[in-house]
Amino acid sequence: QVQLVESGGGLVQFGGSLRLSCSPSGSTLVYFAIGWFRQAPGKEREAVSCISNTGRNTSYADSVKGRFTISRDNAKNMVYLQMNSLKPDDTAVYYCAAGLYSNSSNAYNYWGQGTQVTVSS
Repeated sequence: QVQLVESGGGLVQFGGSLRLSCSPSGSTLVYFAIGWFRQAPGKEREAVSCISNTGRNTSYADSVKGRFTISRDNAKNMVYLQMNSLKPDDTAVYYCAAGLYSNSSNAYNYWGQGTQVTVSS
């Protein structure tokens, strides 16, 4: 069983930056691809970005390309989502998930509890 913990969310102004972190509790992420997903109120959950277990492959939603960067440090057992040039449309609960490299949430078996990101205009 892999338990994931997200951190780094908060309130930021339009154009600001945040860095989200995803770490496991009592396990390792080395063997898993990690995906970041988000869900805004009244909207379906959507894929934001994912990274393969080695970090060699990454993928981004069109809405965040050029603004968000996913990375991982397997030595530290951490995955990050650097979010720059934030917009109010980025406001959502952000989740990290561990599983197979995919933009589909169905590929991920383990999920964190989420961290709130709010971008004010």
